[in-house]
Amino acid sequence: MKLVGIAGSVEDHSYNRTLLKFIANHFSDQVDVELLDIQDVPMFNQSDDQTEGEAVQYLKRKIEGADGVIIATPEHNHTITAALKSVIEWLSFKIHPLSGKPVMIVGASYYDQGSSRAQLNLRQILESPGVDAVVMPGNEFLLGDVKQAFDEHNNLKDDRTVSFLSETLGKFLKFVKVINTMNAKPADEGWKSEDLQASGSVPTTIKGLNMHADDWVDQATAKTNAVSGNTYVRLDCGVLTVDQLNYFLNSMPMELTFVDANNQFLYYNHQTDAKNMSASRKPSQVGNPIGDCHPKRAIPHVKQAVHILRTGKTDLFKLPVPSNGEKCDMHYYQAMHDAKGDFQGINEFVLDILPIVKYYLGLTGQKLVKDPNAKTDAVSGASAKEQTDDVSGASTDTETVPTVDDVSGASADTEAAPEEQPKVDDVSGASSNS
Repeated sequence: MKLVGIAGSVEDHSYNRTLLKFIANHFSDQVDVELLDIQDVPMFNQSDDQTEGEAVQYLKRKIEGADGVIIATPEHNHTITAALKSVIEWLSFKIHPLSGKPVMIVGASYYDQGSSRAQLNLRQILESPGVDAVVMPGNEFLLGDVKQAFDEHNNLKDDRTVSFLSETLGKFLKFVKVINTMNAKPADEGWKSEDLQASGSVPTTIKGLNMHADDWVDQATAKTNAVSGNTYVRLDCGVLTVDQLNYFLNSMPMELTFVDANNQFLYYNHQTDAKNMSASRKPSQVGNPIGDCHPKRAIPHVKQAVHILRTGKTDLFKLPVPSNGEKCDMHYYQAMHDAKGDFQGINEFVLDILPIVKYYLGLTGQKLVKDPNAKTDAVSGASAKEQTDDVSGASTDTETVPTVDDVSGASADTEAAPEEQPKVDDVSGASSNS
């Protein structure tokens, strides 16, 4: 489960931020808590609309992508801070990421009562029209005398306090599941409209060329006057020649593939012949729409994979591809974004992790031992009890997210008829004989 934590303070040293960090670290085996800062959020001013500003949009994306929110509030004059109030104003002015979102309130204060009155104030704000958060009733965690509560490592000293915090967090996690189940929307079928034939265009699309031409790269180079050789290219953090870029990318210890936002296959680092690659690619395929890089039976799953990255359901998911024990290929699909956060395509990188594991075991003198109590999926290694997205940790609609078998082609059901199971190279392009 994925939660985000927001401390309602912009102070350099905030005990409420310290409390959230403790929750994130101490309970990391139960939940993934990502801390969000509000220092960069401007004070609310309706006449100077900053809704589309980077700071506000960042909070919006993170909250929408989480299963729930924990807010740690200080108490200023019996209320929450002006900074926290301003943040909630932005998040309820034209956008409403907190609407329907499960929220837990905690707080720390110098005094015995903790932040009780600020928590009551915050609860009323969060439940107001326009915000519409779903705040868990009761279940309050009030940390008083906070200056004495933490040790030198920022851990809570009192075992009873930790135990009570564990109890309240456990109740909240159950509350999150209930609320999100109630709020569950019908399966998103937007993936069906993904155009894998790249028939549209994006600003960088090179128009007027046959995408299926074997010499597409040569034609595209001629049409755009693309630079090559020792021509210098300025990058975000450096200046390299085109040749140097090729040296650099071709020496990467992984196979890289670039697919643009129009679903057109534009690049791969040509390290070796297709027959020796984990994800088989040929120079003549560059320029093709990705719909032509996969068998027809795999197209629905490819559309699902592209759609969850395009729509921000997750920015990364990973899929293991089975082999004969000599390799352990992992296929990673990473969404790419521009400076504004807009989707710009997919970076697929394929890495054989077995040499890394073997090196680490040799370096440390350790060995892999089977856990007799583990109940894992034979293909993915994911817990059979898990109902969450293996990468993001956020609960997902399993009807809309392709499973390991769907995308990699690995068969989890060894009894299934072969024709019903896509082969390894249905989606990844990896050779089923590798």
